[in-house]
Amino acid sequence: MPLFLYINCEVFTLDLNKMRPHATMKRGINNTITDVPGVRVGHFTRTDGSHQTGVTVVIPCENPFFEKPVCASFVLNGFGKSLGLVQIDELGTLETPIALTNTLNVGKIHDALVSYMISECAKHNFPLRSVNPVVLECNDGGLNFIQDRVLGENALMAAISSAATDFEQGAVGAGRGMVCHGFKGGIGSSSRIMEIDGKTYTFGALALANHGRMADLILDGKTPFAEDQREACDKGSCIFIFATDLPLSHRQLTRVIRRGSVGLARLGSFIGHGSGEVFVGFTTANRMPHEAEENLVSFTVLRESKMDIPFRACAEAAEEAVFNALYYAQSVTGHEGLTVSSLSERMNTTNS
Repeated sequence: MPLFLYINCEVFTLDLNKMRPHATMKRGINNTITDVPGVRVGHFTRTDGSHQTGVTVVIPCENPFFEKPVCASFVLNGFGKSLGLVQIDELGTLETPIALTNTLNVGKIHDALVSYMISECAKHNFPLRSVNPVVLECNDGGLNFIQDRVLGENALMAAISSAATDFEQGAVGAGRGMVCHGFKGGIGSSSRIMEIDGKTYTFGALALANHGRMADLILDGKTPFAEDQREACDKGSCIFIFATDLPLSHRQLTRVIRRGSVGLARLGSFIGHGSGEVFVGFTTANRMPHEAEENLVSFTVLRESKMDIPFRACAEAAEEAVFNALYYAQSVTGHEGLTVSSLSERMNTTNS
């Protein structure tokens, strides 16, 4: 049942099922980041009273350490505590799964990811002596008693073990305790299909959405909650993980993933002082071998004049990924009895 709202004395109908962002490009078959072949996503979710938190992993391929996907990062606003970005920027490659969690658990998940990579490389009789785990975070300290730091190796391994092409969205994994535009946020994903030279490529986005003000949220081109000024700041953070099988260079990926900012803006975030926006993107099409017989490695890259294609794919997938975090999330009650309602529940309650 739709919600009827009055804005500037004009009535319009707000039906969440019809508010999905417009797609000028075709969506992938599942409309998730795992539409990129080889990519998997897994969650571990902690849901007991004051502990509403979790871990989400994005696995780019089987043991990326040996065949490292070309990778890039971009920090739009650096109010964050991510690990692993320095080496990505320097070498332009990814060599572990990407883990998402809460702010105070970054160190423990980083250590757990080291242990996992040591174990994986040992299966190939390779004595791992250095590795660059990538761990990114948002702060879930409202719904989750974050000081307890309840996530560690068991949580990471459970997330990795559950990794699949079909995965949940909403208040799950790292997204369990997140709040987006004043509503329950969390994990959202989307994808777009790109046609280039008669071949089909996929661009996927996964968002950990924990940002924005309710008053700024844009749905169907309007701000239906503009009068709600409880949140004075746009704060909390948004992490984007982007994946594609389109051949791109490290420099090109950096250009592409910056367009995640377009998706945030389309839904109303102005990327406030206290909001950490950190983006990581990789391509499975270009790999850097850890060891090779030849000293020269050849890559295929997209012609620069065609960069508008992945630019648009990134902008659209990023916007819809955040929307899906809101769309799929259910209300959660956590630390000290705090309840954050879902967008769908708010609409149904207002309409009843």
